[in-house]
Amino acid sequence: MQHFVTGGAGFIGSFVVDRLAPRNGVTVYDNLSTGKEEFISHHFSNEYFKFVKADLLDVKTLAKEMRGHDTVWHLAANPDIRKGTASTMVDLEQNTIATYNTLECARRTDIKNFVFSSTSTIYGRAETLPTPEDYGPLLPISLYGASKLACEGLISAYSELYGIKAWIYRFANVVGHRSTHGILYDLVAKLNKNPRRLEVLGNGKQRKSYMLVEECVDGMVFGLRNARDRLNYFNLCAEDQTSVKDIVKILIDETHLKGVKTKYTGGESGWAGDVPVFLLSGKKMKKLGWAPAHSSEEAVRAAAKIAVKEHLKKSKLSWYSTQDQ
Repeated sequence: MQHFVTGGAGFIGSFVVDRLAPRNGVTVYDNLSTGKEEFISHHFSNEYFKFVKADLLDVKTLAKEMRGHDTVWHLAANPDIRKGTASTMVDLEQNTIATYNTLECARRTDIKNFVFSSTSTIYGRAETLPTPEDYGPLLPISLYGASKLACEGLISAYSELYGIKAWIYRFANVVGHRSTHGILYDLVAKLNKNPRRLEVLGNGKQRKSYMLVEECVDGMVFGLRNARDRLNYFNLCAEDQTSVKDIVKILIDETHLKGVKTKYTGGESGWAGDVPVFLLSGKKMKKLGWAPAHSSEEAVRAAAKIAVKEHLKKSKLSWYSTQDQ
């Protein structure tokens, strides 16, 4: 099988590449706006692997490089909700138009399998918790969520009109190795600058679900192999929540810092467009035969250990403890 992975040098994409290789041919198509070569460089010398540094808005290059593949994994997107709020064209171009381009090139090159990374933010402030896949109406509160919902609509239409079989995955918050954004990444960066004081966005009562990146990829691969509908769509999640205050406590525990003064900025949401409370239903994936092995809190603690080792250790700050190495 030949797999074409957009955003394959990114956080989740690079784990998809690791999972597919070396038993399959893999082409990574990434502009490296958020992805990093170091995440995939261990594949560079292998004959099954090809890396193309290019943008999804470059349709000519995209169609040329996509030709000859069996499955498209479309994981490329702007991952930063706040960036899309500050610059309103970002999510339209990097999410919606980029997805249209990817679908259109798949149609032109006669690729019939399309895997897409969506998000829990398409549900907006859902009134039903845990939120099932058939919840509605879908009313996102961020441009990021709106763009991803538009992408799902395009995928549904292309699937119906052109016989493309699709798998759409709506993620909970994904954490772990190679993370380049998110709450743990942001808090670690702040502690890196000042290990005595930590500013936390919102009131700390935000409650969300978290999942390790390896388990997220496991779920995607399982769904691809076992879901047989023309259009398949699933929540990928742990079915519990972890609060921001608990995350802060876990992270400080893992750093072994003492006397950190924590300041919460206040407000129900951490930023404009933030969904302060969400909990997805994982029943549909369970019925298919898959569920993550870790709870949300277990995923956060494992990811906090990773964040400390991957990021804080690099700073060589005097407070960093190596007792858990």
